[in-house]
Amino acid sequence: MAFEFIAAELARRQEDSLLRRRQLIEHADGRCLEVAGRRYLNFSSNDYLGLAHSDELKAIATRCVSDWSAGSGASPLVTGHSLAHARLEDYLADLTGRDKVLLFNSGFAANQALIQSLMAKGGHILADKLSHASMLDGALATQARLQRYRHNDMQHLSELVLKVDGDTLIMTEGVFSMDGDKAPISRLCDIAASCQALCYLDDAHGFGVLGPQGIGSAEGISQHALPLLMATFGKAIGTSGAFLAIPATVHDYLVNFARHYIYSTAMSPLLAAITLESLKLVKGQAWRREKLSENIHCFRHLCQSAGVPLMASDTAIQPVLMGDAERTLTLCQIMKNNGLWLTAIRPPTVPPGSARLRITLTTAHSRDDICKLVKVLAQGLNGDK
Repeated sequence: MAFEFIAAELARRQEDSLLRRRQLIEHADGRCLEVAGRRYLNFSSNDYLGLAHSDELKAIATRCVSDWSAGSGASPLVTGHSLAHARLEDYLADLTGRDKVLLFNSGFAANQALIQSLMAKGGHILADKLSHASMLDGALATQARLQRYRHNDMQHLSELVLKVDGDTLIMTEGVFSMDGDKAPISRLCDIAASCQALCYLDDAHGFGVLGPQGIGSAEGISQHALPLLMATFGKAIGTSGAFLAIPATVHDYLVNFARHYIYSTAMSPLLAAITLESLKLVKGQAWRREKLSENIHCFRHLCQSAGVPLMASDTAIQPVLMGDAERTLTLCQIMKNNGLWLTAIRPPTVPPGSARLRITLTTAHSRDDICKLVKVLAQGLNGDK
């Protein structure tokens, strides 16, 4: 029988406690979700600022629906580039201090488009060891030589830089999606400048959250120092899609050569209009970032008092490293039995032996929510059910 490997690979995943399954979310309101008729406190959402289910964004969506179509009807180079898209791009270019912006339907597509297009003719790619799968897959699809420097190890990166010549791309995440720690962006930019490389930042988990105005990891860093910036709308901004903020020449090159952009139907104009208004909320409602910061501090303080070991993160992503996948699933189920929805992250998403519970905090959580989380987590780690 053809494709016999399918059943064998699935069986192997099941045996190793690594099999993934979808969960049907019957209802969600930002703070909580319902699965199979049961309500849980949701500590797995990337809606960091609580905007996705907010009354403000719902009101904006209601206003926008009468002005913009749900679908764009074509790729951006046919008839899919509307005034709603142009306004969003212009706002983002001004916000990030970049020449131009291109919109994409996902961060995965944006990463693939830029990396595959810029490095199509070869060269070198130096990527942080923990760079997102979309970045690494994009690199592997090119003729460039990919080398991965040790996570956030600028000495290792500096050593690799000395051995490359020709077109070089240095890339990293701003906030690492599974560890929650941050990249040393300024140092990365300095190293890139020393070898005339281009520096590329995937700021999916920093945009909207970090910086005085919520511009993210790159706030205050010029286009000259950091010419290539990607961020998404599906996390802190509360909608979906992504963008590249780039110099004008790179913009024009991608419009002509980036297959992910040229041959994909454009983002919904309605979604673009809603996203623009959500970005304005992020900029104007600093209290959302302040509340998130308070919740992060509260969680870490309570964990320290309860003896819950945490990784070195001061962001909304707070992993509890377990190591063993089966043990991680067991603790995850204990949390769910107590009305707390958490995600067990296992290989191959993370390296072997580093399975973990990935806790994400949001502005929507209350102190009581966090107290319950830490109490049950401590009990579960101590073997109590």
